Amino acid sequence: MERGTSVTTTSFAAPEVRAGKREWIGLAVLALPTLLLALDMSVLYLALPHLAADLQPTSTQLLWITDIYGFMVAGFLITMGTLGDRIGRRKLLMTGAVFFAAASVLAAYSTSAEMLIATRTVLGIAGATLMPSTLGLITNMFTNPKQRGVAIAVWMSCFMGGTALGPAIGGILLESFWWGSVFLLGVPIMVLLLATGPVLLPEHRNAEAGRIDLASVALSLGTILPVIYGLKELAKDGPSTTSLGAIAVGVAVGVAFVRRQLRLSDPLLDLRLFANRRFTSALGIFSVGGFAMGGMFLFVSQFLQLVEGLSPLEAGLWLVPPAVAMIGGTMFGPALSQRLGAGRVIGGGMAMAGIGLAVMTQAGATGGLGLIVAGLVTATVGLGPGAALTADIVVSAAPPEKAGSAASVSETSGEFGIALGIAALGSLGTAIYRSELTVPAGTPAEVAATAEDTLAGAVAAAPQLPPEVAVPLLDAARDAFMSGLNVVAGVGSVAMLCFAVVGVSLFRRFQATTEPVEDGPEIPEETLIEAA
Repeated sequence: MERGTSVTTTSFAAPEVRAGKREWIGLAVLALPTLLLALDMSVLYLALPHLAADLQPTSTQLLWITDIYGFMVAGFLITMGTLGDRIGRRKLLMTGAVFFAAASVLAAYSTSAEMLIATRTVLGIAGATLMPSTLGLITNMFTNPKQRGVAIAVWMSCFMGGTALGPAIGGILLESFWWGSVFLLGVPIMVLLLATGPVLLPEHRNAEAGRIDLASVALSLGTILPVIYGLKELAKDGPSTTSLGAIAVGVAVGVAFVRRQLRLSDPLLDLRLFANRRFTSALGIFSVGGFAMGGMFLFVSQFLQLVEGLSPLEAGLWLVPPAVAMIGGTMFGPALSQRLGAGRVIGGGMAMAGIGLAVMTQAGATGGLGLIVAGLVTATVGLGPGAALTADIVVSAAPPEKAGSAASVSETSGEFGIALGIAALGSLGTAIYRSELTVPAGTPAEVAATAEDTLAGAVAAAPQLPPEVAVPLLDAARDAFMSGLNVVAGVGSVAMLCFAVVGVSLFRRFQATTEPVEDGPEIPEETLIEAA
């Protein structure tokens, strides 16, 4: 079945029934897989040296072990969000939990790099079922706007806090257990979900939805995976035929994806959602936050280990205060919105994040730890409330039967923001490092070439040199790295402050937890294609 290209939005108002004890206990059940999914994105990094010594992967295999999980999560979010709307969100969540638990055990006891890559692939696909299903179910369980705002804040705090806490938890596990323990962490959580989910969680699906369009699934993967891959390659090696070509392929396939969605009577992604200005604005603000903080965490993790010389566990523990600050800020978002209005909370929070990043521009290679941690705590406190409110705005824009699809769009935009931040800001910081570094006289040519590439190369090469050459080289490399970090923090600060103004102006009369979505205008096909 096909339809015309003009589409409109409608207002969606679910019956407002206050949630009871069962729903709040159900929220706790949904928070656990959300926390686990976030942990799995960052907990592996500290285990890499241990599993590399055991499995002896090639450098290419090691990169795929690290990246394949995130690729699969990002690539399948839209598909799984829409699939949950069709077959039932609880059913999809339970199915994903089974595969996630099984793949976690297999990953923990992998006997080769190829086996670990395959199990991480399954983990990523299973993980993609969890996020949109959990957020979609929350919108069904909490129809009262104020309660829904609090529930989404809890969900968001688990996701954002889990990402930051991953390195610390991984370090603690590796102090006592082998590298596979970081994967087994998910098994008891999934078992608990499978035991309690059928009792505490409602089922919800769109009874009128048709069969899922497999061609659209292929096109969505062909859009997202090449772009994410290209951005990662861009961050790692700078502009190249591979990175730019992958991005170009993803954009071209994305145009075909948009065209197909406009022709289908029951599309994989309902583009009518994008007719709502606040929906698209909330996505944009969410992406900008991911852009700035994705780039900053990339540099902060290197600063802690390569400039301050901390162990991986010590570095992870220094990231706990920002994680706690982010959780606290997220939880206060709904209450602040009721008192001050969504516009002031979103815009004010981004302004606060901009100030925190500005503080980080003053950090140096010596004595900079306090400024870095203080700036990061300030930034994460500011970002937390807006993250909860924009997620609420996004899922509230969709009718109940399409909440999973709306949730997947929100999460995909966040993934793109983080990937773009790592690529763009990572490339900028690396370029500044290379331009600012002056290799001391007497440094062997091969060591100089390694040091000029990255700070990690300089730190790895320094022990091979006599102290009178190694010390000046490390000092110069760390100073150059901090110049890059300072500029990246400055760019992130400017982006946050600019979008703070946008957030206040767009949402100043909008109460995220009480106001229904407005009707949107018709969208011509060429407008949506251009936006894609």
